[in-house]
Amino acid sequence: MNIERFEIPGLAQYSYIVSSQGLAAVVDPIRDIDRYLDYALRHDLHITHILETHIHADFASGATALAAATGAQLYLSAHDANEDYEYAFPHHPFADGESFLLGAACIQAVHTPGHTPEQLSFLLFDTARSTAQPTALLSGDFLFVGSLGRPDLLGEAAKQHLAEELYTSVQSRILTLPDAVEVLPGHGAGSLCGSGMSESQQSTLGFERTTNPFFQLTEADFTQQILATVPPFPTYYPRMKSLNAAGAPILATLPGAASISSADLQKIIAAGPVTLLDLRRPESFGGAHIPNSINIGSGQNLSLWSGWLLDPTIPIVLIDESASDPNILEEARRSLIRVGLDNILGALAGGIAAWIDAGLPIAQIPQISAHALQALATKDLILDVRSNAEWNAGHIANAQHIPLGDLAHRLAELDPKQTLYTVCGSGYRSSIAASILTAHGFPHIINMAGGMSAWNTQHLPLI
Repeated sequence: MNIERFEIPGLAQYSYIVSSQGLAAVVDPIRDIDRYLDYALRHDLHITHILETHIHADFASGATALAAATGAQLYLSAHDANEDYEYAFPHHPFADGESFLLGAACIQAVHTPGHTPEQLSFLLFDTARSTAQPTALLSGDFLFVGSLGRPDLLGEAAKQHLAEELYTSVQSRILTLPDAVEVLPGHGAGSLCGSGMSESQQSTLGFERTTNPFFQLTEADFTQQILATVPPFPTYYPRMKSLNAAGAPILATLPGAASISSADLQKIIAAGPVTLLDLRRPESFGGAHIPNSINIGSGQNLSLWSGWLLDPTIPIVLIDESASDPNILEEARRSLIRVGLDNILGALAGGIAAWIDAGLPIAQIPQISAHALQALATKDLILDVRSNAEWNAGHIANAQHIPLGDLAHRLAELDPKQTLYTVCGSGYRSSIAASILTAHGFPHIINMAGGMSAWNTQHLPLI
């Protein structure tokens, strides 16, 4: 039996291929399924089963697309009946205690609710070695290395009950499993599906029982602690739950391959609405961009912030540098479909340079260094868009705190006549914030280059 891990940075999501004797099962596939098909082809594997640990909230599932491409059976939780989210497409309902053989591998469902009501973990047995002793637990979003899945995805009314279910899953549902069982989670550090995850990609059940802080608590302390430590709640999570319960649409090709001329983009903008998604670095975006563009830089954080901040009903045009690496644009398109942003019209031909060369309108967002901002002793508003934890660890005196994910809903707290200095950890999120503010009619926005990292490097004062 072999287990192969696939990682999506930014979302910090892990999917797996379990294989034995030429047969393979894919667990928690993402939307761009070519990675699984390529792996199966290279290793001469026949994908026969597709499993999901639960109805995902943070990414669009590739289960339906992979089943259509391979003819594999969908084995999905049987414990979704009458819950807020239920699978609405044909599948085999995989129930607690049920198992199937995959060559010499045996895969058994273990119902471990708490993160979601239908959450399954998958217990793996290598029957060539032992039919009684399990080898690994694919724990999905139930058990992470050093942490557990958040129980608040279904809202205030359900979170107390789910936290109690999570405690029972920890204390009872995996109680009899041996300490030597490997724990292979659905996410790693950086995911917002839980807090305090370790940088390690895997663990053992015995190590988690000894070191995972949530294993040591009484039920009352557990529910209080798990609910007190949940990360920020991305607003796109309910949309992903609905999308994945219905079955994410199968894409014939990766959308957004079209090259759009500057003249055609002018027409698209005039017809509106359209999201002009500028993928460049903050300093490049600040120097010159198409008016009302939103700057979410390419890279591992594009999926998270695009899913959180962009309207899926509005078409998207991608904007990059003049001589953009086509791989950057392709990866950006993949990042968008991973969070259900499929309405990608294409990319600006020739990038921002072509737009400038055509003499078309541009806008700018001035950048200021950390030292220059501190030297100003300004009475203008410094807007810190970092997370609560980052803010509490130290911030600039007299700054106002609005986390980036909340900004679009809290614009009324800001004065559009006032000069605003946007600040984050590195300049990435503050540039997103600056672009959102300018797109909403705030004309006096300045971004602090380098963010609090630059501020701290220069040992400038903190509250």
